[in-house]
Amino acid sequence: MTVYVCSLITGEPQTIPAGGYHVVRFPSGGESADAHGMHEAVQPDGPPITNWRTDDRSGLIWPAVGGWGVLTANVHWEPGEYSELRDRFVRDPLGEEPDSTATDHRPPSPGMQCFTKQHQLFVHPGVPLAFLVSHNDSVARKITHAQLKLAIHPTQEGA
Repeated sequence: MTVYVCSLITGEPQTIPAGGYHVVRFPSGGESADAHGMHEAVQPDGPPITNWRTDDRSGLIWPAVGGWGVLTANVHWEPGEYSELRDRFVRDPLGEEPDSTATDHRPPSPGMQCFTKQHQLFVHPGVPLAFLVSHNDSVARKITHAQLKLAIHPTQEGA
């Protein structure tokens, strides 16, 4: 059985404003794996993405098939005056009823602020997924590296 994989990565710093959750953005093309076109500049929900750095849609993965999805994310934060770092996976994060899951709130670690998470859920074509982050510092902070990966194991239940 085919496993559908989309693997996104960026080492370009992104500024995360203080307050609220924000979509982590990724460039189109250059992914380590996206043979099924789940992260394209032309997406089902609107005009082509012309600047991945400013368009939240550049953080979306559009599942190619329904099935059991395994999401993995990695994020590195710059040092800051925060006492809590937050992240979550969200179904349809830019839609009218975003559905968040696997939300983590954690204190900074003694060393670098590098965190990895994994979560599993049913995924469906037409319902994009994203990785969102937040912090509680009073000023904007940067993430310096991020990855988002989806592996879909097609199932009848996910159709």
